[in-house]
Parts: sequence; C-alpha cells; structure tokens
Amino acid sequence: MHAFLLLAAADTNPAGGAAIGQVVIASTAAFVVTAALLWLGYAHRTGRTSALRRVAAAMARASGLAEWAALPSIISALSLLTALFGMYWDISFHIDNGRDPGPLANPAHYFILVGLFGIFTAGFLAVVLPDGRPSRAAVRVAGDWYAPLSGVALLSCAAFSLSGFPLDDMWHRLFGQDVTLWGPTHLMLIGGAGLALIGSSMLVVEGKVSAPRGARAQGLLGFLTRTRYAALAGGFLVGLSTFQAEFDFGVPQYRLLFHPVLIAAAAAIALTAARIYAGRGGALSAAAYFLVIRGVITLLVGPILGKTTPHLPLYAVEAAAVEAAALAVVPTRRPYLFGTLSGLLIGTVGFAAEFAWSHAWMPVPWPSVLFGEAIVPVLVTAVAGGLIGAFVGSTLGAPRRGTGQLHVPVIAGAALGLAGIAAVFVYGLDTTPATGVRGSVALKKMTAPPNRTVQATVRIDPPGAARDADWLSAIAWQGGGLVVDRLDHVGPGVWRTTKPLPVHGKWKTLIRLHSRRSLIGLPIYLPEDRAIPAREVPALSRFTRRFELEKNILQREQKSGVPPALPTLAYAAVGSITLGLILMLGWALARFGATAGDGGSRRRRVRRPSAGRLAEKGAT
Repeated sequence: MHAFLLLAAADTNPAGGAAIGQVVIASTAAFVVTAALLWLGYAHRTGRTSALRRVAAAMARASGLAEWAALPSIISALSLLTALFGMYWDISFHIDNGRDPGPLANPAHYFILVGLFGIFTAGFLAVVLPDGRPSRAAVRVAGDWYAPLSGVALLSCAAFSLSGFPLDDMWHRLFGQDVTLWGPTHLMLIGGAGLALIGSSMLVVEGKVSAPRGARAQGLLGFLTRTRYAALAGGFLVGLSTFQAEFDFGVPQYRLLFHPVLIAAAAAIALTAARIYAGRGGALSAAAYFLVIRGVITLLVGPILGKTTPHLPLYAVEAAAVEAAALAVVPTRRPYLFGTLSGLLIGTVGFAAEFAWSHAWMPVPWPSVLFGEAIVPVLVTAVAGGLIGAFVGSTLGAPRRGTGQLHVPVIAGAALGLAGIAAVFVYGLDTTPATGVRGSVALKKMTAPPNRTVQATVRIDPPGAARDADWLSAIAWQGGGLVVDRLDHVGPGVWRTTKPLPVHGKWKTLIRLHSRRSLIGLPIYLPEDRAIPAREVPALSRFTRRFELEKNILQREQKSGVPPALPTLAYAAVGSITLGLILMLGWALARFGATAGDGGSRRRRVRRPSAGRLAEKGAT
C-alpha cells in the first residue's frame, strides 16, 4: 500500500523522500518477510509444524523461563542491541555525510530494520506460542487462545516503531528532510524501540512466574538470565537515553536546557524503576549495564568504524543517590515517596555530577549560567520521572513478588509525573530568536583550495549579544566529518575559532549562538544544493551577515510553501498514535500489577484444610 501511494505521487527529488525503486524493493521485502512470519505462527497454532515448540523448549531449559517466553526474550534482547547499534551508526553517518544516496545505500538502516523487525518477531512469537492461558495477566484472543500481556505490549511497541519508516518517507515528501533526531517520525522509531524495554521486562517476569516449579537457568545463558532484571533495567536506561543523541554527538538543535532535563528524566524513571524492580543494588547494576552497552557502541561507531564518536552521560552518582534514597524509604512499601526522594536527589546531586562530567568529556560543556536557567526544570523533571519510575518498577515487580510484599500504587501518580515532564518540554520548546544581531567575519586561510580551511574572527554587534551565552561555537558537518569548536574571546565583542574550519565541497559551516531562549546562527559557507534547491553561500575573505534563526540553516532541506494546516494535521496524527501507545502501555502496566500472583502454567497452591474443616466435611 505504501509503495502504491508513493508511485501515485512520484517525486524524483532526492531531498524529498526515497527513490521509488528503493521504496518498492523495501516494501516487497517487508511484505515477504512478514508473510513468512505470519505463516509460521499459523502453522504452529494449527499443529502443522513443531519447529517453534522444539526451539522454545530448548531455550526454556537453558533460561528457566516458560517455553512461550524463553525464545522471544532472547530474540528481543539481541534485536534491541542490533537496532541500538544501527541507530547510533546511522546518526553518525548523517552527521558526517548528510543525506543518504538512498535508504538501501546506508548500511546502518539494515541493522535498524532487522533489529526493529526482530522486536516485532519476539512480540508475535510470545503471542502465538502459549497453549492455554499462560498467566493471570494474559488477554483472550479467541476461544482458548490467550496472549500474554507482555507479548501484546512488545508487539505494539515494535509495530509503532516500524510504522515510523513509511511515515518518515511520507513526511519527507510533504515537508522535506528534517535533519534532526527530534523529527516526529524519527521519535517514533526511537521511542517505540525504547519503550519495548517495558514489554521485554514484562515478558521476563511473566515468563518466570509462569515457568514450572524448579526451573532453573543453566550455562552462560543461565548466568545472563540470573542478572536479567538489572540488565533489563539497564537496557531501559539505554533506551531512554537515546533521545539525548544530538547532545551526545555535539550537534544539538534545541536549547541546552534539554540536556540536563533529558538526563534527569532518564535517570529518574529508569533507576527508580530498577531499584524497585531488580531489588537491592538494582540502580547501580542498571548504571553499570548502561556504561558497558553504551561504551561498546561508542567504540564501535567512533574508533572502529571511523565515524563521529557519540559521548554519554555517567549516571553513576544518580544511581548511588537512588540507592541512598532506598535506605531512607522502603521502595516496595512506599513507591511514590521513594520516587519523589530519588527525584530530588537526582535533580540536585545528580545535576551537579553531570555538570562536572560535561566539562570532563561531553562535546558541549554546560556553562555556569545553565545552573540558574535549568535548576527548576531539572528538579521538576526528576521528581516527575521518579513518580513514573516508581509506578513502572512496582507494576513490573508485583507479579514476581506478590502484592503482600510490594505495594502497587495507583496510576494517577504516574500520570501526574507524565504531565510534569510534558509541561517542562512545552516550556523548553518555547523559543524566541534574538533580532538585530550581526556578525562581521574575517577569514584567514589555513589550507589552500581545493580543500580550503580557514580560521574565523567574528565581531558581534551588539557586543553584549554573546554575553553569558549557553554556547558560542563554530560547527562544520556533513562534508565527511564533524568539527565543533568553541570560540575564544579575544576582545570586546570579538571572538575567534581555534580549529581549522572546512569551507569546500559538501561542508556546511556556521557560527552558532545560543542564549536563553534564542538559537541563532550565521552561515560561513553553505554549498549549492540543486535538489532543495538552494544557492551557495560563499566563504568570502571578509563579509558581514546577520544572525538568523538557526533552524533555517541547519534544516534548510525543509520545504517552504507548505499549506499552514498540513503540518498541524501531520503533527496531530503522529501525536495521536503516540498517545495511543502511551495509554496502552499504562493500561498494560496497571493490569500487570493488579494480577500479581502465580502464573497460569504453574501449579496452584492448595490450601490445606484445618482439622475442624476435615471433621465437618466427614460429618457431612
């Protein structure tokens, strides 16, 4: 259907969607693979094949999980790692090289597609594998066919993420390339995969509760399975941290305020949930898993593949703060109070620690002026995240521990936390570019043409426009690499670059100025781009240009002349789909926590009647 629609509105512009031939190839391949998966599920349910049952049984013996959960849990874990690697490789590819020659020409896309389809496969298998009712949380599909709630959640997240691919291409055709991680359809791809960690966590708990008594993990898989709760919590932290990627690479296109806010949100939600879900030391273990996974990704993408290196937050102090909060408040008895205290510590002590870490390694260090600007939003976000994490951790942990050992809070607290984070994001997205700021630039030759590089000296008028700026830097990207350079202050209103800036070929080079709510930029060199189309902005030896809205430079591939109502409708459509997924996950978690107890495949505990009851029964 997607291929047909695109053929009907063919656009040969390479900046406005994929080539039709590649769309047809990708759509055909997706149809064939999906059809094969559906046939396998049908054959299993109708008894035409026992292959799935045999593989699932082998995985169950090694993992200690129920048969219907063992195989999907392994597929899900491997698929999430595959998609994560593909995502960071893809981002670095675009930062270094700009637009793809075609979606099938970017090797990172294959890892993303395989990973996301693997998550979809895991959810699908979790739905079709069970015989009878696998757990008390399971939902009825038809007749005596019950789908585990974890499989439904995992399948929904994967379908949401996969739908971002065709929607992304349609978005580009309507509005042009949105050269930012925070494009609506890009967030669908990332968000669906990140939220799939909730489904994966539910899958492991539901599968363990439903396993036969005495089932134990064995071998290497058994060792990994014994740390599964901390590993999943660490994976959840990795998933929530993907939204920071523009800051990790050093190319943020939104206010610097968002960097500590995003870190606080990820830490509060994931680490609070980890401490309740995984138990004592869960927050520290989750942070350790995060550092290992993201550390490996950093090495693969940067030094090994030779692309721009992604950086990462530390989270160690935040994890220690959450463990300290657990000494003051019993997390399993008073989850929301524990989440609030954890959020307060993350929003203060954790904020200070990440501030120091940003100066040690992050590509965009946080200036001291950010403290006054961000402290309240970070605190609100951290406390709100703590409430969400408390709800997520309690509902995930309840079926494993039982309602007598863990109090499951009402969903209202988590909804309040979600509203708090949304309010902070609305505040952060409210920007007003400064007007009347001009820059007089003198370029000093560092390398002769054809690979010309320069040093730039910039006189800013008025001089106070750059005072106490969040950042004043030069950036050059999409010409075969990335250059980020913080300017030196050499005189009143005069600033100078410290690294050679490329001004040739496909490079896009500009001065960036971010102060409070204003994000503006001054182009030094932009190449001609006939596909948009856009004229060259030459790098003259001396010139004076005005600073303009930075988005117009960084995202100049976006189309102009789009009917005003169309973006509103498009954002509303994507927002409605996203809201639907969030509501579904909220319902799934609430149901999951409410059905705490033994699973359907375990033997039910039989209460032994008392002697009086036996005598009464005998008399009867």
